[in-house]
Amino acid sequence: MQKPIAMVSLGVMALTLLALAAGVAWGQRYLPQPSPEPLALMPWPRQLTLEEGKYRLTTEFSVSVTGNPAPRLDDGAARFLRRLQEMTGLFLKEARVTTAPGRAAALRIQVNRPGAVRLGEEESYALQVTPQGITLRAETDLGALHGLGTLLQLVLVDEQGYYLPAVRIADAPRFPWRGLLIDVARHFMPMDVIARNLDAMAAVKLNVLHLHLTDDQGFRVESRTFPKLHQEGSDGEYFTHEQIREIVRYAEARGIRVVPEFDLPGHATSWFVGYPQYASAPGPYRIEEYFGIFDPVFDPTQEGTYEFLEKFFREMAALFPDEYVHVGGDENTGVHWKQNPRIQAFMTAYGLTSTEELQARFTTRVARILERHGKKTVGWEEILAPGVPQSAVIQSWRGRESLYKAARLGHGAILSNGYYIDLMEPAEQHYLNDPIPPDVALPEAVAKRILGGEATMWSELVTPLTVDSRIWPRTAAIAERLWSPGSVKDVESMYRRLAVISRYLEGVGTTHLRNQAALLRQLAGREEVGPLRLLVDLIEPLKGYERNKEGKLYTRHSPLTLIADAATADAPEARQFRRAVEEYLSRRPPSAAATVRRALERWVANTPALLEIVARAPALHEVRPMVVNLKDLAEAGVQALDALETGRTAPPAWAAQAQQVIDRARQSHGRTELMVVDPVERLVKKAAGQ
Repeated sequence: MQKPIAMVSLGVMALTLLALAAGVAWGQRYLPQPSPEPLALMPWPRQLTLEEGKYRLTTEFSVSVTGNPAPRLDDGAARFLRRLQEMTGLFLKEARVTTAPGRAAALRIQVNRPGAVRLGEEESYALQVTPQGITLRAETDLGALHGLGTLLQLVLVDEQGYYLPAVRIADAPRFPWRGLLIDVARHFMPMDVIARNLDAMAAVKLNVLHLHLTDDQGFRVESRTFPKLHQEGSDGEYFTHEQIREIVRYAEARGIRVVPEFDLPGHATSWFVGYPQYASAPGPYRIEEYFGIFDPVFDPTQEGTYEFLEKFFREMAALFPDEYVHVGGDENTGVHWKQNPRIQAFMTAYGLTSTEELQARFTTRVARILERHGKKTVGWEEILAPGVPQSAVIQSWRGRESLYKAARLGHGAILSNGYYIDLMEPAEQHYLNDPIPPDVALPEAVAKRILGGEATMWSELVTPLTVDSRIWPRTAAIAERLWSPGSVKDVESMYRRLAVISRYLEGVGTTHLRNQAALLRQLAGREEVGPLRLLVDLIEPLKGYERNKEGKLYTRHSPLTLIADAATADAPEARQFRRAVEEYLSRRPPSAAATVRRALERWVANTPALLEIVARAPALHEVRPMVVNLKDLAEAGVQALDALETGRTAPPAWAAQAQQVIDRARQSHGRTELMVVDPVERLVKKAAGQ
């Protein structure tokens, strides 16, 4: 008997899937562990039907491929088999697509044609698991790769061993452009960072790596045509031609496009360190140490600028095979244009009344240069102006208004507003940020031009040690938003599955979990960091731009190894506590009261050991007031719970004193904030009858 899972609501799925909160623990070797929860897929498929039975995994498991795939699929199947062995510990007799003659393969893959790694290529697949075997069908090998990724997420275990649940899946992406921007300019990210994040992207069906290669703080790609770009603009940290080709090859093998960004006319200081003659103000220039918006900008009035860019983009077009090149175009202050009499005279001669009009003229010429080299332009929303080719794709970072305006004007458009993962907002906020939400009605032709979106990992406040913890697991929630139907939006289901996928991604190779543990040991100067970990699970870094609001605290060389760097968005224990308080105040079940009390008392009991760690670690001294505030807050919470459980109203004097404790607990320390203040305040106010 079939058990269909409705796709209109993940609330239905949550009821069907039982205790997902327990999740599938992957353990030290990231193996599936016993769990009543059958599925924790992310992104959630377009259509899924659970059926009776299980396919048991054994050492006889094998793969065959028929049809007309690209060689990429054989390599992808080999990676699938290696990962399957790592997850299960099984010594498979066949580790590649080499099924022995006369023996039917356990997994039969049928592909009609090779897929091109380009925008709009077919990526759908159909997957069926029965107790007798597995069938995966796809039009292209790109779809088959996605199906293999889903299969790995289906692996479960019971007392008899590892298995795949019987299931039928028909899946396809909602949007064709599902990207992750990694900024390698402000803090350089070496090859291993790029490789492991490409693996993680493939695991959650993202298909565009947007490399932000140039900015005021660094020029990160070798130019053999203009070698002073990387020699003088990079501090020696850049990708060689050979490394770029390896990144492109590695991404292509996983069905991922690589779109390079060369930011201009602003954010361009690193260009001018070696070639100041193309700037709008005289040099000398040096790469910026601080972060922010700076005035150096290309001179759009001299022909030499365009001759320089013609030669540069000819070289880069040969290096990056994707049809799109990103030219930035954002945050040009226009100051140097206004201060240059020759540029002002040019504007007067051509009837240009604003720097925006001058930039539009510049962008149009750059787009024509790219067209001559077989490339289409992508740019931030500032490039949306008359004269820019209709083939240009507009990336919206300030709001959906420019997204829809671009689409109405005939441009492809992608959304990044709301997907700025560097701002440390919770996964829920990104997850519910839809490029085309239900309350927006667009004509079909306009809606088709909304190509998707990109999570953006700007690197002012990350290094290779911490960058994964800012990308994952929240980007998996964004990946689901861009792949799954718009009706898939149950937040609690997302969080339950995200906890499983987080551990799964560590098995793929990301360091977002293990590096946090290493950072805590470094901060504490000791092996045992349990008391400190409890604190970190209750705090988050300041959000938005608050952590560096002054703009002059951090440079490219500042230490990013402090408590704010160990903390992450969606502090896990804080979120669980908030849910328990909400449940308690809404329904008053004894189990919720016990959960709330247990958490509060644990925080109080943790204080002496935590203060001892803080006292011995100078780098942690800045959070000592927070440790004391947390203890006082927890004690106020226990007192509020006592009043609520005995049915008495707390006196006003107590409520006033508790509010002072709450106000102190709201203060940030170490550029972090406690994430349990609001739920404790709700308990206090309820106890006081407010």
